[in-house]
Amino acid sequence: MAVVLGDLLQTLEELWPLAGADDWDAPGLICGSPAARISRMLLTVDVTDEVVEEAISGGFDLIIAHHPLLLRGINTVSEDTSKGSILARAIRANLAIFAAHTNADIVPRGVSAALASALGLEKVRPLVETGAQTGHGRIGSLLTPVSLGELAKSIARVVPPTASGVRVAGSFEMFTQRVALCGGAGDSFINQAYESGADVFITSDLRHHPVQEILERAKAEQRNFALIDISHWSAEWLWLEWAAADIHDRFASIQVVVSELRTDPWDFAVTQ
Repeated sequence: MAVVLGDLLQTLEELWPLAGADDWDAPGLICGSPAARISRMLLTVDVTDEVVEEAISGGFDLIIAHHPLLLRGINTVSEDTSKGSILARAIRANLAIFAAHTNADIVPRGVSAALASALGLEKVRPLVETGAQTGHGRIGSLLTPVSLGELAKSIARVVPPTASGVRVAGSFEMFTQRVALCGGAGDSFINQAYESGADVFITSDLRHHPVQEILERAKAEQRNFALIDISHWSAEWLWLEWAAADIHDRFASIQVVVSELRTDPWDFAVTQ
């Protein structure tokens, strides 16, 4: 049985309130009529040409993405541009597109919480709190200490494989138990992770200088601190199963499918 998109949007607002999004963010309904009827939805991290093709060929009415298609300002939706082409194809196919981004990062069943759960962390709380049990990132503890190398191996088993794999800054044998993390690009939270007392910070898209600077600080303060860099896409992909379950719990008549398409942009890596 189909539901009206407008009714569905009210539920999505309850799950991931738009007011929780960062000021620079652009979540919400990207295209589609609130009067449209929705019976099948496809969940994805990114809206790409391949994802739109999967949705259209599969008879889906709605794409729910983590990353907004129109995050940064554009001045044309001409079909000879990538975003214009994607939007035109979606609109012609009566395919609605909705995004839940930073507003889905901070909630109790959000992106970072899903990653923390997958790693088995206990006594989890937001790393940067914005309210009761809401905020960016998460910090918690492993049941028992493990070496940094073993922690990295366990992460590699939990997240979908990508060409970039799992990169680690720290000694393989260093013991870790207190873990801070942020699903997606989180190097802006490195200082908060360090000052939280974490042994290791897990996130994506780590840059040279922030990593080097925090490691030098730890060395000067005679403290063990490590960083683990994982694929942005794979870290956030874990949340899609939670999002699908939360939607299905509220609209059991709708078919909710998590896309298996890998939208991680890296294809291969080489070593010397």
